[in-house]
Amino acid sequence: MVLYEYPFNEGIRTMLRLEHLFERLQTLTPREDAVDHHFALATIFEIMDVASRADLKSDLLKELERHKAQLLSYRGNPNISEAALDEVIGRIDHAFSGLNQLSGKAGHTLTTNDWLMSIRSRISIPGGTCEFDLPAYFAWQQLPAGRRQDDLGRWIATLWPLAEALRVLLNLLRDSGVPHKVLAAGGNYQQSLPQGRTYQLLRLRIDETLELVPEITGHRLMVTVRLMKADAEGRLRPCGSDTPFDLALCS
Repeated sequence: MVLYEYPFNEGIRTMLRLEHLFERLQTLTPREDAVDHHFALATIFEIMDVASRADLKSDLLKELERHKAQLLSYRGNPNISEAALDEVIGRIDHAFSGLNQLSGKAGHTLTTNDWLMSIRSRISIPGGTCEFDLPAYFAWQQLPAGRRQDDLGRWIATLWPLAEALRVLLNLLRDSGVPHKVLAAGGNYQQSLPQGRTYQLLRLRIDETLELVPEITGHRLMVTVRLMKADAEGRLRPCGSDTPFDLALCS
């Protein structure tokens, strides 16, 4: 099954983008080739750019507090394990403490590193990090892989409290949605959302052998899914056939 996620607001959209970048960073850093570490550095700069939103940190802290308050209200419920509740609240507290102690925006301390900032200023220019443009960066790429990984590890450590907070929040959000089977009649599906409840994320799973691409639109009142299939030239065309998939709405 292929999983697609659709955010209903800008805050969740930012969180998903950051999660995507952190996952890429975790894939690239353990590799040993200099080109992989080049793209790991580029990913660090992308994370800094996405996380530069002034209210991101405060929004994440508020969300952590909201989830903690909600979980605390379950104390004494005979249907809920106190041990499991304590474990989740402990994860929230740890993420809150780490993010709260982070000085300024994510990656702020890296902006004082002139060497890194010289790379950042040129990495978006096509071919802008050639050895004749940035000889010091070229020399770093010739270092043993372990040296480069140590450097990357130090730089990534300044971003890790943000990554942990995102992981905790998105896991809580995803766990709030219960998947159910629906049918897209003629390749189209539409569902009205109940008033008085705010959904933040839609999760859709579809059989990968169908090779269909869902085009999702949604707002606080309605969700629409249109299933598309690529033609021989890669252009998406309406699928037109009745197709089942799993859908979860997370709040």
